[in-house]
Amino acid sequence: MDDTGVLIVGAGPTGLVLALWLTRLGVRVRIVDKTAEPGTTSRAIAVQARTLEFYSQVGLAEEVVERGRRAVAANLWVAGKQVARAVFGDMGAGLSPFPYALIFPQDEHERLLIDRLAELGVHVERQTELLSFEDANGRVLARLGRPDGTQEACEAAYIAGCDGSHSAVREAQKIGFPGGVYTHLFYVADVEASGAAMNGEVHVGLDKTDFLAVFPLKAEGRARLVGTVRQEAEQQHEDLAWKDVSQRVIDWMRIHVSRVNWFSTYRVHHRVAERFRQGRAFLLGDAAHIHSPVGGQGMNTGIGDAVNLAWKLAAVLNKRAEASLLDSYEPERIAFARRLVATTDQAFTGVTSSGAIARLIRLHLVPFLLPQLFALKAVRRYMFRTVSQTVVNYRGSALSEGRAGTVHGGDRLSWVGPNGANNDNFAPLTALAWQLHVYGEAKPEIQAVCDGRKLALHVFPWRSEMRRTGLRRNATYLVRPDSYVALADPEGSAPAVTSYLDARKINPAS
Repeated sequence: MDDTGVLIVGAGPTGLVLALWLTRLGVRVRIVDKTAEPGTTSRAIAVQARTLEFYSQVGLAEEVVERGRRAVAANLWVAGKQVARAVFGDMGAGLSPFPYALIFPQDEHERLLIDRLAELGVHVERQTELLSFEDANGRVLARLGRPDGTQEACEAAYIAGCDGSHSAVREAQKIGFPGGVYTHLFYVADVEASGAAMNGEVHVGLDKTDFLAVFPLKAEGRARLVGTVRQEAEQQHEDLAWKDVSQRVIDWMRIHVSRVNWFSTYRVHHRVAERFRQGRAFLLGDAAHIHSPVGGQGMNTGIGDAVNLAWKLAAVLNKRAEASLLDSYEPERIAFARRLVATTDQAFTGVTSSGAIARLIRLHLVPFLLPQLFALKAVRRYMFRTVSQTVVNYRGSALSEGRAGTVHGGDRLSWVGPNGANNDNFAPLTALAWQLHVYGEAKPEIQAVCDGRKLALHVFPWRSEMRRTGLRRNATYLVRPDSYVALADPEGSAPAVTSYLDARKINPAS
């Protein structure tokens, strides 16, 4: 029998990030995966700004950015013509330390996470399958199938299902996974190519029935293509190859493919689990929600699940909070997943539908309106906030309270850039701990409360640009370990902080 804090099932990005955060927070984990090795082909390639902010907290962002390729701009092509171009850096300037999306393929991403975990002494147990588990007597008792065919008993405080759309954890708990599947068959290919659309920018092409997305990779002349398979070839289902893809959009975007490194087909589902938690079992990532690839949201949403759950599990296991804290995981994450699936479903249907109205919108209305919308700074910034996931908030959570300036409890902490020799206000977030932020001057009693609670206090001299981020001068912002604001108190009073912590029975001491 092995005593483990959290048994993580599935070693994709979600499971690996959960393991990384938990390990950094002092929790013993085991992470198992039934595959023999990490995936070598993958669909997920976009790393959004919010994910890079999470990675910055654990010292990973710099290396991810170095290994990836910044998506500096996106281009839209319709019926053979380039109709719009949006520059990402301009869209996110001043909103995040990472005002862009990053192209970093999931297979390379996973290997980096695996290496970082190994440095911390945690290794993925390959060809190890979850056979069954039970939640009994305040523990999880699991049976694991080992590579040599033997079985092993594993005892853990909690189990996390990060094991994809066919999750064994979800199925063992008999949790429903309602939704559906789109009719089109799609492909993803890693290619070497040349042409106008191989300029290091993202390109999306729309036609009557076809769709193509081009994502530049780090090496020049290489790209990840995502598109539609020819309708007549869809009936085969098996043994499909590059010759079966729809060439129409590829041709009029003037992409000349010289080599196909790998090719895979898939169908797109849209589903959300009925529950994200049952007892001591939690669902994250594709085990909890799957949706269309519109906006590059899937992998980033799973990583967001992992960060949200990690600090809560660590707080409970390290006896810094009561088990009731874990009740906040499902409502915080399931609400976002449902909204995401609904919006990406609408967008994906509009992009791929062969209906007359959808074609009219896609081929005529979009080319007319989009350039005009992209010309508006407010629209560009709204798009960045939405796609980057920096707008994701937990305002309706039981852990969220108050408002100061335009920042509500439950909002992501507003980013304030560095000023001369001073770091930005995200620098202290590497502590992965509760902390109190004041922008301006803190009242003396605030320091006394922080000293008594062993709560880190960070006071940032007031600057005019802070108001533009929504912060209020001299207010107090109690920040969670995942960099979301728990309490926003406009008066900056000490009793508000103590009453918040006492009411929720949270001990922030490190």
